[in-house]
Amino acid sequence: QVQLMESGGGLVQAGGSLRLSCAASGSIVSINGMAWYRQASGKQRELVASISSSGRTNYADSLKGRFTISRDNAKNTVYLQMNSLKPEDTAVYYCKQRITAATIRRYEYDYWGQGTQVTVSS
Repeated sequence: QVQLMESGGGLVQAGGSLRLSCAASGSIVSINGMAWYRQASGKQRELVASISSSGRTNYADSLKGRFTISRDNAKNTVYLQMNSLKPEDTAVYYCKQRITAATIRRYEYDYWGQGTQVTVSS
């Protein structure tokens, strides 16, 4: 019943910016950590950034301060602001939220978005 809906991907020229959004919906009790991952064609999925329930953030070293993760708890949404984009940032970006759903078990699971394509051209 819980779903994550991603938006904001698309085609952008090198040096441009994009803002990705990922909103959770459904019978949600609570949301803890949130994160963004990406997977380029032919490569392994890698962590881009994460943010805890208290707002502590972590970033992949390769991003060198170009990306910023944030969250809006009232909207069950995590964002990824991407600046100074490079062709090597081209990938499918996936969001993840650790959610306790309103089920009888009250179990905490990692839910994933469907992925959104980000393509950076030269």
